[in-house]
Amino acid sequence: MYPDSIEKLIEQFMLLPGVGRKTAERYVLHLLDLDKAVFIDTAKALIDVNEKVRECEVCHNISEDSLCHVCRDKTRNAHQICVVSSSKEVISIERTGQYHGLYHVLGGLISTRKGIMPDDLNINALKERIIHNNTEIILGLNATVEGETTALYIAKKYGDVAHITRLAFGLPIGGQLDYADDLTLLKAFEGRKKM
Repeated sequence: MYPDSIEKLIEQFMLLPGVGRKTAERYVLHLLDLDKAVFIDTAKALIDVNEKVRECEVCHNISEDSLCHVCRDKTRNAHQICVVSSSKEVISIERTGQYHGLYHVLGGLISTRKGIMPDDLNINALKERIIHNNTEIILGLNATVEGETTALYIAKKYGDVAHITRLAFGLPIGGQLDYADDLTLLKAFEGRKKM
């Protein structure tokens, strides 16, 4: 139906999460309506991301330099390391403006079903960052089977050299009890605090 070049671009957009064929078609057709200079700038921006973005040498966050902006910031609390599965979580936590420690990006979660084992992740690199410090490792991992498996593995591996904590789970602000699933309610009761 479309020329090969357009079809190929539609297929590339469909690789993005939540983008089906219709949405991908709309993106491509919109790009074709853009001024040629804007189209070229968009293409150049995609190439720049591919060529310039890499992992931070220390925490594995995304960066254009050898160290990311967090690792370069000397005002951060070096005795707190929040362990997350991807850079998306770093961005979410940074948006709050409330956390002032460092990060460690694992690059995924342990999943035997998907064939992702501890050695496939940046778990061993965490040891180099905590062995000589009185460090708190804050586990900021998803409340999924994979997240729990990864959290338990890290707690067991580093529990003797660092203080391990976990982000609280529970009911969201504005949430209603009757809509909460059993696990969310269980975690909310476990994490209750004195008022």
